[in-house]
Amino acid sequence: MTTLKITAGGFSFLAQTNPDAPQTVAAFLQLLPYRQKFIHVRWSGEGCWVPLGDYQLALDGKPIDFENATSHPSVGDILFYPGGYSETELLVAYGSCCFASKMGQLAGNHFLTIVEGKENLRKLGVKTLWEGAQDVLFELA
Repeated sequence: MTTLKITAGGFSFLAQTNPDAPQTVAAFLQLLPYRQKFIHVRWSGEGCWVPLGDYQLALDGKPIDFENATSHPSVGDILFYPGGYSETELLVAYGSCCFASKMGQLAGNHFLTIVEGKENLRKLGVKTLWEGAQDVLFELA
């Protein structure tokens, strides 16, 4: 497993890659360091997301598809949704979460799990909810 450092909203987290999503992990690691913005989810409950529009995450030229997809991430789980019914996105759960969009329930590839700093996830989520978009950086630890 590879460990990533995630910095967002003044907080730092360590996350480990999930061996059950090898293609998603490999494709995402090629993007590092990866900078985006977290915004608060609209339909999923307690989570933050990175909207990616029509972006296609790919490995060796082949778009990433579904692998080990879930609709119910645990606190600290990070999902990648490859698109289809809704736009491509990343989602991190900081509390009770059922991954969804305006089109209904979705499922995303659980490819990262926060293993350190989880106690600050709720603080990040609340900050994002009340203060707006937060810069996020994913990099190798």
